[in-house]
Amino acid sequence: MHEAGHTDPGLEGRDLITLQEWSADEIDETMELAGEIKRLHKSGKISSFNPLIKRTLIMLFYAPSTRTRSAFETAMTLMGGHAQHVSSSMTREGEGESRKDIAKMYELYGDALGIRLLDHATDFVYGRGNAVLREFAEHSGKPVINMADDTFHPTQALADLMTVKERLGSLEHRKFAITWAYANVPRGYCSIDEDALLATRLGMDVSIAHPPGFELPDEIVNMAEKNARASGTEFEITNSREDALKGASVVFPRSWITKRVSKGGYAKAWDEEKGGYERYRDWRLKKGDLRLMSRDAIVTHVLPVLRGYEADDDVMDSEHSVIYQQAENGLFAKCAVLLQLMGAKE
Repeated sequence: MHEAGHTDPGLEGRDLITLQEWSADEIDETMELAGEIKRLHKSGKISSFNPLIKRTLIMLFYAPSTRTRSAFETAMTLMGGHAQHVSSSMTREGEGESRKDIAKMYELYGDALGIRLLDHATDFVYGRGNAVLREFAEHSGKPVINMADDTFHPTQALADLMTVKERLGSLEHRKFAITWAYANVPRGYCSIDEDALLATRLGMDVSIAHPPGFELPDEIVNMAEKNARASGTEFEITNSREDALKGASVVFPRSWITKRVSKGGYAKAWDEEKGGYERYRDWRLKKGDLRLMSRDAIVTHVLPVLRGYEADDDVMDSEHSVIYQQAENGLFAKCAVLLQLMGAKE
């Protein structure tokens, strides 16, 4: 085991747009580092840990956040650095300033640039936010970190699988059920995509359940199938909640948009599509569903969980729920990512 300040030199200066673009070894290294930083924090020794002293993370937000901003800011503080919050409305992009120039300015002022761009900021059109992140990454000479776009959410997935591993031990051939759940508002794909991709790479059998019309993007399905073949695991998609829940060790209930909304956008498609959601109000994780899962099953959620819609309180507040452990691990996953990409000060 290495010291918590040790980082992978192969990751220093790199971007994190999706973990799908990192090797399995790089992911394992980062998860191990996150665990070490967590242990350092729990032992009370974090005050002498300053590997990012005088470093600055600039965070550019096009979309709101309850956890992501707070976790990244706290992560930088814990490691001796500083996080600077910038709302997109504070920039001059709306007046015509190019993203290239914005990227170059933040390259000069900071040591890494985090960007959050999803949901209403992209009108829920799939791929629009990810394209913007990649444009910033093309022009920035400093690492660009995806703080959630309309396609991926890498630091969240690290926290999710870190939590699963803490609770279940070995991930090998544990069944991870990702089930669509009813909501009265639209929600994007990013956490669904990233969790499915990472779980299939880390040896889990992944079952995705959704009603007709709520198919995931074809490219994500293709990548997950390829991951599963490479790791010798199973990946399936079903229209049956019960089939997905049966024997599952991990269950993640969350709503996501229809394929039509992802192509046409919220403004044009939502009024016509939201009626279709109502047909599947019973797609909600209920206490009775727990009997279908394995005895040691855990219920995850990236938050916010839409209580009473996606899942009932007596499930999300039960001993099976790990949502607050996930949120805590999100802090340490972000610490590890920042340390890997920025590199520790000697």
